Amino acid sequence: MTERIIAKKEGAVGWLIFNNPERRNAVSVDMWEAMPQVLEGFDADREIRMVVLAGAGDKAFVSGADISQFENQRSGKEAVQRYEEIAEAAQARLQTLDKPVLAMIRGYCLGAGVNIANVCDLRIAGDDARFGIPAAKMGLGYRASSMKNLVDTVGAPYAREIMLTGRQFSAPEAKDMGLVHHVVPVSDLERFTREYCAQIAANAPLTMRAAKRIVREVLKKDYDAALCRTWVRECFESEDYAEGRKAFMEKRKAVFKGR
Repeated sequence: MTERIIAKKEGAVGWLIFNNPERRNAVSVDMWEAMPQVLEGFDADREIRMVVLAGAGDKAFVSGADISQFENQRSGKEAVQRYEEIAEAAQARLQTLDKPVLAMIRGYCLGAGVNIANVCDLRIAGDDARFGIPAAKMGLGYRASSMKNLVDTVGAPYAREIMLTGRQFSAPEAKDMGLVHHVVPVSDLERFTREYCAQIAANAPLTMRAAKRIVREVLKKDYDAALCRTWVRECFESEDYAEGRKAFMEKRKAVFKGR
């Protein structure tokens, strides 16, 4: 696997780090290809309760796709299609991960960085973060799946402003439009994120899994209500539900095991 993606485990949290700081963590093809491998490993590890995405260094989360590869990877029709398929597969795997996924954003979050952040469940930004999708400044087409994720996140009016201006937005502006959940001083970003992760990791895994699946399902035009009921039933039939009830009665914190 490429050295430009770092995977590490810290307690109940799996960290996926974009490690291309000399290009402000621009995503190269080998990085797109490595992402699903890392996520599969995190998904299979029962000790990992949630996943955090972050950028190496202090300049960027992800500053976009690696433009230096465009001439070879995104110039001809077949090359463009292959690139789109690789990037789409990485984002789809991220979006369908059953464990909570959080993007910890500092510095630049542009283009592909916004696409990646949008398929995370939660986004926490430092007050130095800058957001934008400069596709219109390069003549790039923007695939429908990424556009839908953008519209689902900020709504059509803000999506139009982001795409038509191609400008960069500050962290407070991003929060106002719903692009991020929290903005904190950059000096406090990692501490805040770790505490937030500890809070989430202590929750019942099956309940969080069901919540993620149901949210994805009900966003569909005709969602499967029976399937949603199955996911809910799995929670009520779990050992964790029994533990949650018992902990409540005993006035203590529940210890969930994901079964």
